[in-house]
Amino acid sequence: MSVKLCAVRALSPIHCGTGQAIGGIDLPIARERPTNIPLIPGSSFKGVLRAMGTVEPVHLAVFGPEPKNASDNAGSVQFSDLNLLFLPVRSLRATFAWVTCEYMLRRFVRDAKEAKKDLPALPAAPLSTQAKLGSDRLKVPPERVIFEDFDFEAKQDPAWATWLQKAASILMTTSDDQQRFVQRACLVDEDVMAVLLETSMEVTARNRIDPETHTVAKGALWTEEALPVESILTGLVVATPVAQGSGPALSVAQLLGHVETLVGRGAVQVGGKGTVGRGMCEVRLT
Repeated sequence: MSVKLCAVRALSPIHCGTGQAIGGIDLPIARERPTNIPLIPGSSFKGVLRAMGTVEPVHLAVFGPEPKNASDNAGSVQFSDLNLLFLPVRSLRATFAWVTCEYMLRRFVRDAKEAKKDLPALPAAPLSTQAKLGSDRLKVPPERVIFEDFDFEAKQDPAWATWLQKAASILMTTSDDQQRFVQRACLVDEDVMAVLLETSMEVTARNRIDPETHTVAKGALWTEEALPVESILTGLVVATPVAQGSGPALSVAQLLGHVETLVGRGAVQVGGKGTVGRGMCEVRLT
């Protein structure tokens, strides 16, 4: 068995919906029930990658046989749900900040350990009135940080900066992006994060025009929720070779190499509303 850490960065808003209206939103995004943290279901991510390949032996070994032969054997690669790790939030300085909390970080550290990634010790969680920074890029004089309607005391923490530098090498593909990530990443209290998870999603009102009247068709006005652009999500990709019919099982290097080839082709479209630009992602396996 071999485990890779999968990092997804949203290049456009992502809509992985539930198909059930909640409150005032007709098409909400998928969230974990106990934590309310947004996610991309592993089944959605796997389906997207499967559709990118052709019916060749290595592709079938990774994702499993065609539906008519689904009972022959399972696929050799498992895809976990991709959970939100850093939420982009509007900031008075630097345009936006990547915001997270201790609970979300600890889950990431647990997954990173499974993938044999060594990370420094996490810093202590801030107070509800504080925001921990890795640099002064987000600071508003004298020592404040302002996100949306929140005003925090800025706490620049060397331990947080050290942790971010290591995490950036896992999450970001270029040195420039790694530097920007360290400058913009911010750690807040879990209660603050719970509010941001509710209020910082992108909600868009859409309609359908009646071709005869050129006005909104009856019943064709709805709202869609989406994870905002620049969201960062992480999960695991696990390769466990499974014999394919009478042939031998492929090695984990062959299996994961094929997945890396698929995600290395360029942006991957995940979730619904792809024809209107939703769901474009940068995917990285490490």
